[in-house]
Amino acid sequence: MAKTTASLKKYRSKRDFKVTGEPKGSARTNGSSKELLYVIQKHQASHLHYDFRLEWHGVLLSWAVPKGPSLDPSVKRLAARVEDHPVEYGGFEGSIPEGEYGGGTVMLWDRGTWTPEVPDVDAALSKGELKFTLNGKKLKGSWVLVRTKGYGGSKKESWLLIKHRDRYASTEDVLEKKPRSVISNRLLPEIAAGSRVR
Repeated sequence: MAKTTASLKKYRSKRDFKVTGEPKGSARTNGSSKELLYVIQKHQASHLHYDFRLEWHGVLLSWAVPKGPSLDPSVKRLAARVEDHPVEYGGFEGSIPEGEYGGGTVMLWDRGTWTPEVPDVDAALSKGELKFTLNGKKLKGSWVLVRTKGYGGSKKESWLLIKHRDRYASTEDVLEKKPRSVISNRLLPEIAAGSRVR
């Protein structure tokens, strides 16, 4: 319980919940479900990027992926580690007011569950290599997150998101082929125009 509250401290400190519709998150760990949530949110803020999130210890571990995921195992996508988000954020789609942290439009681009391919997730994260299987509406199969030395003096932890070779691997551009929200079937401009969280 304390671990969840502590890990959401940074997330909460960056947001004014009287202004933004983003969820504050509960102080308790949600341990009721055996399946772990996986989410990708397409986020048009100061620049377009994709937020990759995996549920662990009652929060969503989060990485910002500037170019989005690729189904091609030869393509390594930079993934910058960002603050943990509440599990409730996995259902957020809508607009964050301009001037607020992350101001812009958020789309729920993909959602499903994930399964670790390692016996100890915490040890794998510490080591810098987390292997897992995704069962989303758009992304499926085996993947890995690998920590790198970083670049350009960024203070954020740099990782690479890489698709493993399996039956779901492809050279197809999934971002272009499947641009719509998995919950509302809207595109980013439609979500921005509606400014309605579903």
